[in-house]
Amino acid sequence: MNTAVTEASIENHAVVSKDQWVARRKELLAREKELTHLRDQIARERRALPWVRIDKNYVFQAPDGRRTLAELFDGRHQLVVQHFMFAPGWEEGCKSCSFMADHIEGMRLHLAQRDVTLLVVSRAPLPEIERFRQRMGWQFKWVSSNGSDFNYDFHVSFDEDKAPLEYNYKDRETLAREAPYIRPGTDGPGVSVFLREDDRVFHTYSAYQRGLDSLLGAYRWLDLTPLGRQRHVTGFPYHDAYDQQP
Repeated sequence: MNTAVTEASIENHAVVSKDQWVARRKELLAREKELTHLRDQIARERRALPWVRIDKNYVFQAPDGRRTLAELFDGRHQLVVQHFMFAPGWEEGCKSCSFMADHIEGMRLHLAQRDVTLLVVSRAPLPEIERFRQRMGWQFKWVSSNGSDFNYDFHVSFDEDKAPLEYNYKDRETLAREAPYIRPGTDGPGVSVFLREDDRVFHTYSAYQRGLDSLLGAYRWLDLTPLGRQRHVTGFPYHDAYDQQP
């Protein structure tokens, strides 16, 4: 624990009576309710988005063999994909994507009961993925999109010979101003959602950058604490390296 930060917060923060605290808490509660209602409204609008039918035949390498996008649903009607930054030749996956993946295990059972399959897709070859997955102790399904256009078509890998440079719905010119680290040869994190009806697959939603914050459960807990998140998601180490932190 950083005692200097804790002591500074105590030294500079307001301390009031219980009645005063309750009054301020009620003010904040009203704002929290506004946010809850807005979040519910946005969720309704998200579900009302039109869909795009997927006509391209994407093929993935899975631990149990080659699988099409439709087969990744595992018999369910909804599929959520975490686009995990892990390019061919990398020794280990992205730290931020790893932090996000740490939240998957406890949710998979509950999502499956609601007709949702949740899995991870990366561009690295399957043996490289499997080596890192075993190191991290993850049990969720993680497949390779290596050799397909999947990552490029959903704008989480960038090669202008395969798809126009676009990320988080921003074109090349906007990215050059606002996110110059997004350039050909790099990757970005994201989430995409699909719906299957018989042999038809539809793309219903994708989110990137801060649009992924709500999926980081540890963030939600840290946001309740006096010191908050303390660091951006990029500052979280691999979970097997916490005991190596100063």
